[in-house]
Amino acid sequence: MALIVQKYGGTSVGNPERIKNVARKVAKFQAVGNQVVVVVSAMSGETNRLIALTKDVAASPDPRELDVVVSTGEQVTIGLLCMALHDIGVKAKSYTGGQVRILTDSAHTKARILNIDEAPIKKDLDDGNIVVVAGFQGVDEHGNITTLGRGGSDTTGVALAAALKADECQIYTDVDGVYTTDPRVVPEARKLDKITFEEMLELASLGSKVLQIRSVEFAGKYKVKLRVLSSFEEEGEGTLITVEEDQNMEQPVISGIAFNRDEAKLTVLGVPDKPGIAYQILGPVADANIDVDMIIQNVGHDGTTDFSFTVSRGDLDKAVKVLEGVKAHIGARAIASDKTMAKVSIVGVGMRSHPGVASMMFRTLAEEGINIQMISTSEIKISVAIEEKYLELAVRVLHKAFNLEAGE
Repeated sequence: MALIVQKYGGTSVGNPERIKNVARKVAKFQAVGNQVVVVVSAMSGETNRLIALTKDVAASPDPRELDVVVSTGEQVTIGLLCMALHDIGVKAKSYTGGQVRILTDSAHTKARILNIDEAPIKKDLDDGNIVVVAGFQGVDEHGNITTLGRGGSDTTGVALAAALKADECQIYTDVDGVYTTDPRVVPEARKLDKITFEEMLELASLGSKVLQIRSVEFAGKYKVKLRVLSSFEEEGEGTLITVEEDQNMEQPVISGIAFNRDEAKLTVLGVPDKPGIAYQILGPVADANIDVDMIIQNVGHDGTTDFSFTVSRGDLDKAVKVLEGVKAHIGARAIASDKTMAKVSIVGVGMRSHPGVASMMFRTLAEEGINIQMISTSEIKISVAIEEKYLELAVRVLHKAFNLEAGE
């Protein structure tokens, strides 16, 4: 008998028929002897509807009360799923995050999980119940309802799996696994049977939308086996995300290609080429709570240099304002910005033992006349910033160059 935690996203429980479908699927897992805990999101579109309601009432809603309102979406789903299970003769019990006592910090709308009281869930499972838990929410030490940020139901699922020492955490979504890249851009993209946490973490942070990054971090930290599956297909093994690297000799050099259209470049022109200048530029940017991605400092000439970095497009105007405020202080000549950027990244643990990956990437892009404006690397990733108009072409040619559409 295995203990399995299953998480179903908003599209999986998007209407009463789909909720009944989830009930049948969950009941099958229990029928073959497994203990099952189910974590659900709000029905698709519901969280957006609730947020819109709050904005209709208040221009800038109080974060505590916002959490009270948006957490109700999942409460509806857990009740409906338990009713659907009862209707087919299966014992089931629902819990909100507060009832399970998913204890979080007090950072409303983006709380972090501190502890979970798993004892009541274990008792219910031993009594033959399927336990249904509201994702995306918890309660702080003062009893206030908190939410974990968008996509937080993934994190709830993984955290419950860690607390219960589950055999596997299955994330059911509208795709049937993790692909080498987005199949909408490259129809030949291939589903991966297995991927390491390291690779998934890079893909999630670089723009792959299959899993929320915090849930992958959590799973890696607590060694929770994660599997991504489709809610809409009965068959299929999905993609297993695991700690172990595949020791197969034919391990591919690259596992996947991620991309992100949400990039904007800022360049501070003519700053003094002296120690501390990077901090004088990026310190105020960090103080304004703006995340910086790629950074490049050009070679100095005549005592000055140009300093470039990328931010998300939504932060561009705010970042320009910050830089205009420090321009005179740091002695810069001008501030330039460009919001037509995109980022393409190749990811794979195989890079560690295969030299020449970067040169192959750069050569492939050069042959297509795609200019690389910035580069950043880690042990298992290479990212480049290019003009957005070349993004899909870059993904397609790199996918082909690294033979990602081939068989295992």
